[in-house]
Amino acid sequence: MMENTTESNSKYDHLEQVGTTQILQYINQEDLTVPMVVQGCIPQISALVDAIVPRMKNGGRLIYMGAGTSGRLGIVDASECPPTFGVPHDWVIGIIAGGDDAIRYPVEGAEDSEEQGRLDLLSYQPQPDDVLVGIAASGRTPYVLGAMRAAKSLGMITGSITCNQGSGLALEADFPIVAVVGPEVVTGSTRMKSGTAQKLILNMISTSVMIGLGRVVGNKMVDMQLSNQKLVLRGSKMVAEKTGLDIETAKGLLLQHGSVRKAVLAFENHA
Repeated sequence: MMENTTESNSKYDHLEQVGTTQILQYINQEDLTVPMVVQGCIPQISALVDAIVPRMKNGGRLIYMGAGTSGRLGIVDASECPPTFGVPHDWVIGIIAGGDDAIRYPVEGAEDSEEQGRLDLLSYQPQPDDVLVGIAASGRTPYVLGAMRAAKSLGMITGSITCNQGSGLALEADFPIVAVVGPEVVTGSTRMKSGTAQKLILNMISTSVMIGLGRVVGNKMVDMQLSNQKLVLRGSKMVAEKTGLDIETAKGLLLQHGSVRKAVLAFENHA
């Protein structure tokens, strides 16, 4: 039986009658509980990551699908993988109900169609080594459920990130992650604690997957894209640290070879 805690009544009332500081304290009190809930999900997250890594090593992709806040969070996580880890843009994909317009503007009713979820997934020509992670605080979003069922019919493995016990999405997923954060300060506003939990879990999934794929050496983003001055400086410091070169020489080597990994390898090969 599904426990619909994401829609249950807030512990706080008469919010319009209390001061700003009190409202912020309420929000902060609730936010403090989220990391502990996520900590309890680590075995579930670990199982999903350990299933994703070998499939991506075999050419598979990680695909996130969601609606509203959940969909936007998946897109944010997917979009940050190429600059952070230097991977192609199609390694991690975020899909949102309503398409790209829904990233900025609500697309009414987009989440209510199982068939559209199926079609949107199929438009990416999924293969058995791809992994679908459905994201839905409620765990009952038809759009995500439709995509999940389509993925399973294609032989893909599936994961889910939800915030209610016993949800349909968690029951459908091979690797469900259930972070029950409880009622929101504003009743039903799952962009708050539920969204925070989803963001933390997505960070954990993508980062640990990329480490498993060899995109981190030590604790450094050795394949990051050198897309601005801050990242060039960060990369130059990494190269200098690894090679013993002064910072300006390290920067020149970095810019010549295009990544920390390649610059250090070139130095070692000519040492």
